[in-house]
Amino acid sequence: MKKILLFIAVLALSCSKDDDLSLPNTVDPDGSADVEVQDFMWKAMNFWYFWQANVDDLADDRFANTEEGSADYTAFLDSEDDPASFFENKLQYIEDRFSFYNEDYRELTNSLAGISKSNGLEFGLVQFQDSDEIFGFVRYIVPNSNASTVDIQRGDLFTGVDGQTLTIDNYIDLLFGENDTYTLNMADFENGNIVPNEAEVTLTKEEGLAENPVFLSKSFTISGENIGYIMYNQFTNEYDADLYAAVQDLKAAGITNLIMDLRYNPGGSVNTTRLLASMIYGTNTSDLFLRKRYNDKLQEQFTDSQLEVYFADEIDGETISSLGFDKLYVITSASSASASELLINSLEPYIDVIQIGDVTRGKNEFSTTLVDDRENSYLYTPSRVNNINPDNQWAIQPLIGRNENADGFYDFTSGLQPDYELKEDYSNLGIIGEENEPLLAKAIEVITGATGKRDFTVNYPVEIISSSKEYSLMSDKMVDDTVYNLEF
Repeated sequence: MKKILLFIAVLALSCSKDDDLSLPNTVDPDGSADVEVQDFMWKAMNFWYFWQANVDDLADDRFANTEEGSADYTAFLDSEDDPASFFENKLQYIEDRFSFYNEDYRELTNSLAGISKSNGLEFGLVQFQDSDEIFGFVRYIVPNSNASTVDIQRGDLFTGVDGQTLTIDNYIDLLFGENDTYTLNMADFENGNIVPNEAEVTLTKEEGLAENPVFLSKSFTISGENIGYIMYNQFTNEYDADLYAAVQDLKAAGITNLIMDLRYNPGGSVNTTRLLASMIYGTNTSDLFLRKRYNDKLQEQFTDSQLEVYFADEIDGETISSLGFDKLYVITSASSASASELLINSLEPYIDVIQIGDVTRGKNEFSTTLVDDRENSYLYTPSRVNNINPDNQWAIQPLIGRNENADGFYDFTSGLQPDYELKEDYSNLGIIGEENEPLLAKAIEVITGATGKRDFTVNYPVEIISSSKEYSLMSDKMVDDTVYNLEF
């Protein structure tokens, strides 16, 4: 069951008709028109969307509150038969890379809880040089998934699906289409070349696969340093207790250094990010974790206390016992996004965050789930699912703001640059969590100061064009799980 995410901030806003704040538009479409979904989308985006002022069709005065205005509004909503096309073509700002939608809010909210339809194979995709063909490499296997029951493992390569060679034009349909079962055509790495072989692996996507994002947690004692390591693959609030348990186990083991491996972490809950930061750095609730920035018409109505989020001292009612570290080592890749970047950026004013790996994705906006529950300002609230319009089950997940750290920094749309750049090498991925896995080995070297003892040359760098996680609903998401109390 999805938890109601707790108490980052409670925003109380009272407005009357004389207030400057523009409330969700009161113009309604012609009742005979089949535009219920588009009506919800427009009104929710008009109120919440971060770039509302940049989209002419979302302007507060776009439609007059008159009978004539209603006719214009209806015609506008009816300009696209498909709600998805209406969202993309009429409402979404051209520079917005990350807002999305789903015709069933349950599927979307399940994805936020780490539940999806999946075969459990997580992979990256790379394009062959000077070719339209691509190949895949296995990153990891989700435990207790279909992929965990077949003969496939990290580092394995594939070049085709169901006998068709993967290309830039067909990979989406073959790997992420309607086919729940498909067969991978495997390949070998020979003398610098990826060569198809005769091996095949058949996989089936299953409903309701729940992935615990705490993939691996362990400790090492190397050159007198006690080092903790956690591979964490999504900021999923349902697993906050598992994350805290992993940190506490490492603390009990006496670690003095922590490596957070976020190389495959596309983001997730802002509150979980705050909790993890508090577990690492400290629980002083007077230390600013982030400051929120909404669209202009909302921003000016909020007080500093409503916009500012502080470090936490409790998790699920339990007092957090922090590591109290002044350094954190973070492994990143081009797939590290959103809440992963938020963790790094929000800790930077307080501790030395040492980043190892590749440049991150560059996603500094947060979103929230909006549904057709007008009385709740379109905010999805689990306790109010019976109030969602039964004739409209669509949900949208628009970007509604940006997060600044305590120093006011937020501009990392081109990604966060590593202190020690080291790309993954698809010919030498290594085994996750083993000391000689290249990125972990580099982090250990930085901690111990044992430089020059290993050659970290990357012969075949991973330059992904896509990955399995990019086609999950949680790809590149930073979810604002603030509890709002908006009164109109």
